[in-house]
Amino acid sequence: MPAIEPVDAMILGTGQAGKPLAQALANAGFRTVVVEREHVGGTCVNVGCTPTKTMVASARVAYLARRGADYGVNTGAITVDIRRVIARKRALVERFRNYGTQRLQNTPNLELVFGHARFNDSKTVEVQLRDGGKRALTAPKIVINTGGRPVLPKVAGLADVPTLDSTSIMELEELPRHLVVLGGGFIGLEFAQMFRRFGADVTVLEGMPRLAARDDEDVSAALQKVLEEDGIHIECDARVERVDGRAGDIGIHYVQGGATRTVRGSHLLVSVGRTPNTDDLGLEAAGVVTVRGYVTVDATLATNVPGIYAAGDVKGGPQFTHIAYDDFRILRDRWVRNLDARLGDRLVPNTVFTDPQLASVGLNETEARRRGLDVRVAKIGMNGFARALEMDEARGFIKVIVDAKSQQILGCTVFGIEGGEIMAMVQIAMIGRLPYTVLKETIFAHPTLAEGLNNVFLALDA
Repeated sequence: MPAIEPVDAMILGTGQAGKPLAQALANAGFRTVVVEREHVGGTCVNVGCTPTKTMVASARVAYLARRGADYGVNTGAITVDIRRVIARKRALVERFRNYGTQRLQNTPNLELVFGHARFNDSKTVEVQLRDGGKRALTAPKIVINTGGRPVLPKVAGLADVPTLDSTSIMELEELPRHLVVLGGGFIGLEFAQMFRRFGADVTVLEGMPRLAARDDEDVSAALQKVLEEDGIHIECDARVERVDGRAGDIGIHYVQGGATRTVRGSHLLVSVGRTPNTDDLGLEAAGVVTVRGYVTVDATLATNVPGIYAAGDVKGGPQFTHIAYDDFRILRDRWVRNLDARLGDRLVPNTVFTDPQLASVGLNETEARRRGLDVRVAKIGMNGFARALEMDEARGFIKVIVDAKSQQILGCTVFGIEGGEIMAMVQIAMIGRLPYTVLKETIFAHPTLAEGLNNVFLALDA
């Protein structure tokens, strides 16, 4: 083993917790080393938010172009150049990735090391350098920010046929004839709608009785209705038992309602979840406790081993970029600002980038009633928003949950055009503990989507 080099802080991974934390520590005077196995930016920049939402935008343009006549615009035949779509996506990823790399490399007190890191013990990490050779590092503060990757379920024959995951599907330079999506989670649904709009036939197989099973039933029904309107074939309560075939002709055999059924597709996207990147970190040598591969942490993001911490997807819980970034803030505040920052009851927003978007924050109606809370519920269709009608984007609705006594907003779900932006306004009100009556009476600019909040909260008093 090479000679051990001491530093003040070491971060494994440059995701949305690791990268800003490395900079914050270095700027505060810590001699910091951040180790990256592949590309700076983590899942979000490289294979998650940035590339997928770039492609979603291209798919939406195709959708709107086909609807040109609805707006009095004659566009003619619409075709999609998938290679141009991919090139646009790659260019933006490279731009974000390079910017992040340069920021790290230009930060004083910070060294960016490319290689694969493994713990030798609870204090020492050995890095197999990408360009050859090894380095051994030790630090009183070590942060695991290695993220996760798509998982391949144990289904008979699945390993023997060509499959796509959420990374490889974004590199397809030929449009699938018929894309079958195994898994109706939000990642799978975004890709299903995207590739349908690009021109592929799409079938989704979901094992649960309905889509978005954690949401209210009316949300699930509305989501499925929209996707089916877009021409996506959806089969829920479909338990896949066997897969066979070859490239271009893959058979997926599933049980539904006691009957065995088969769908054949040219391509198969497997989107049934993710697994943490901890299996090759040597965590057993460090003594770090994991559960199903996820690193166990306390409210300060500390593991069971003194001096070792975890942040982002690798620690489990909601796997959102904004959660990883909040993890960064907790560690920064504790180590740089000497504040007692901790995990708590975080008000976690979520936006699914189907079109229209499905956004939520706080409690939904099902959860509120399960808890026995005294609530009032209001719901209006997006056709109650003047702006949505003017844009001819009136699919979906907004739904709010309010405490009957305190008038505090407990939750909000927006399934509609720019749903994430509308939801964020309600989230700010919840953070400020504004009663719903404030939003009901607020003067919003007309015509904006925001003024629909007047209508939905007014409906509580109807």
